[in-house]
Amino acid sequence: MTGFGQHGTRKYPRTRGRMGSRSGPDRATLGIIGLVCAVAGFFTLGIVLGPAAIVCGWLAMGRTWAGSRPVPALVAVVLGAIDTLLAVIWLAGAAGPAGGLL
Repeated sequence: MTGFGQHGTRKYPRTRGRMGSRSGPDRATLGIIGLVCAVAGFFTLGIVLGPAAIVCGWLAMGRTWAGSRPVPALVAVVLGAIDTLLAVIWLAGAAGPAGGLL
């Protein structure tokens, strides 16, 4: 009964909190993916790629504006917002009374 209520003698090989979870892409990869989505959104599917760039950039920044921000993530958020805004304006113009012909 010496080990009752306590952890075993074997220690976990990695200390908790030092290694991030390996279930998804890291922040640098998300920033680059967001940047690619933002640039591609200017040419095609801005209504889809714009918000995708914003989400990827926001996740790459660690979901906060505080602290140091990686440049690709910040650029992805800004360009994604511009992509989305332009796509919404384009869709609003196409749904107007002239059907976007004027």
